[in-house]
Amino acid sequence: MTNTVNFIRNMIHGLNTPVKLDDNRETPVIYLDNAATTPPFKQVVEEIEKQLLHYGSIGRGKGQKSEHSTNIYVKGRDLIKKFVGADSDDYTVIYTECTTDGLNKLASALIESPDDIVLTTRMEHHANDLPWRERCKTVYAEVDSMGRLVLEDIFKLLEAHHGAIKYVCVTAASNVTGYVNDIYAIAELAHHYGAKIIVDGAQIVSHRSIYMLGDRPEETIDFFVFSAHKMYSPYGGGAIVGLKSVLDEHIPEFYGGGMVEVVHDDEVIYVPSPDSYEAGSPNYPGVVGMLKAIETLQFIGFGYIKRYEQYLMRLTIKGLLKLPGVVLYGDYECTNDRVGVIPFNLQDIPPNIVAEYLANNHAIAVRHGAFCAHPYVSRLTNEAVQGCNAPGGMIRVSFGIYNNEADINALLSAVKEILNLES
Repeated sequence: MTNTVNFIRNMIHGLNTPVKLDDNRETPVIYLDNAATTPPFKQVVEEIEKQLLHYGSIGRGKGQKSEHSTNIYVKGRDLIKKFVGADSDDYTVIYTECTTDGLNKLASALIESPDDIVLTTRMEHHANDLPWRERCKTVYAEVDSMGRLVLEDIFKLLEAHHGAIKYVCVTAASNVTGYVNDIYAIAELAHHYGAKIIVDGAQIVSHRSIYMLGDRPEETIDFFVFSAHKMYSPYGGGAIVGLKSVLDEHIPEFYGGGMVEVVHDDEVIYVPSPDSYEAGSPNYPGVVGMLKAIETLQFIGFGYIKRYEQYLMRLTIKGLLKLPGVVLYGDYECTNDRVGVIPFNLQDIPPNIVAEYLANNHAIAVRHGAFCAHPYVSRLTNEAVQGCNAPGGMIRVSFGIYNNEADINALLSAVKEILNLES
């Protein structure tokens, strides 16, 4: 395993770039904030630089560079469909800037009336809550005392609304606790009651393989949205993979060139998806980077990623449990249904103080606060979130496939140091 980890660490761009600490020492960052943004693969950076040498306008020119770029851009949709297990003519791929952009485009297109009803959950990132609640009626499935989604709540809400719920919108994995939801069971429930399922894939896409077609037709995922910056590619790439027949019936509230067949003085004829959802000049470097990141993740293999991630998580939890004053959230005994995310606190020490100390004294990067999931964090901490920049919330450690035991040992040592300073 050590040789594999070292091989992967060598694939990460900027891993050894030094930063300055409060005492003016310079040292590379120990980056444990991968749930927010991952560093890019070297292969991704190299591919972007390579393709920029042949960069031209997408879909609008007949020059060689334009045709080269357009070919990569168009063929990339097939690669993405295969990546998420949606290799069928029923699906199309829409390029987006990120998951938030994708979910907002879907919400602006699919919601037809303020009286439409969407079922979502109290586990969601704001990106899979606010676009819906601002446009229509929303109902929420709850989480249990451990923070896991209550599947029974989804059933009860679907049953209670007698087929009136149009979409069930759920995260595949929580950005706070790392819990992986059974999206296939949820899809089956949604379809039984005449709803479509929309999955926020931001936190799952670099950790687990996805198969949108499911093992049975009832388990099919209708829409899956993800970001490239969570999967080792920069520049704001992302995608919606969704049912073309549904997307063609709607249009997002986002207009411009590239999405029209013809514009007359008093009439506009729009083209079908995916182009109708991609007005304006596309983020070609973002697409190039995302496609290379997909290829690289598949080369590493999701079986290895899951096993190694579980190892890192259990090692970290075991170490934190040995330190008096550490408060862990969620189920830290059974972690099989979690990606590599660990939220915790130190008793009587605000999480922002802990995060600042780790960064300024040890170059350890973590996240603190409520992680754009305020209702969920409130339920886990039993404290109301006061604001994005207010004290409170949690500290979040999140792993990448390049993190190693030395990173974890440095974290545990630094946490122990903070506790000793406060004792």
